[in-house]
Amino acid sequence: MRHEIIDPTQFELTDKVVSIKRVSKTVKGGRTMRFTALVVVGDGNGHVGAGLGKATEIPEAIRKGKEDAMKKLIYIAMDDNASVPHDFIGKFGGASVLLKRAPQGTGVIAGGPARNVLELAGIKNIRTKSLGSNNKQNVVLATLEALKQMKSPEEVARLRGKSVEEILG
Repeated sequence: MRHEIIDPTQFELTDKVVSIKRVSKTVKGGRTMRFTALVVVGDGNGHVGAGLGKATEIPEAIRKGKEDAMKKLIYIAMDDNASVPHDFIGKFGGASVLLKRAPQGTGVIAGGPARNVLELAGIKNIRTKSLGSNNKQNVVLATLEALKQMKSPEEVARLRGKSVEEILG
């Protein structure tokens, strides 16, 4: 179930705009303004993706970002109390995001960009810490990288050729 292509049409996806930046390019006649939108999409049930859209108009940039995010959907392994199966640090660029398991009732303890990703993924109980760079784009991608590396106990057992009881102790 991990690295297969996910069809975005089979899920009821919601999207959240993480950041909109105005970027400019200096040309002979002056500056041309463009907008870059970082958008996260998810179904709240283990599927999440992030994308970047660039255009001269903000709504168009958001639409392109949403389309890009749908192409990059990933599936996330979660445990029975809607948390991550184990602690992990995801790295992307200069940003690192530490994801820690949390018991039922903890809620989502996370900063802005990481919170957007985790809420749209459907994770309900987690503690996170953003380390290193706090560039929104890199934090979002580091969070996705950490979630992509997560393995459920069943998966670890299958890879090692052992039973789930042996893995969990």
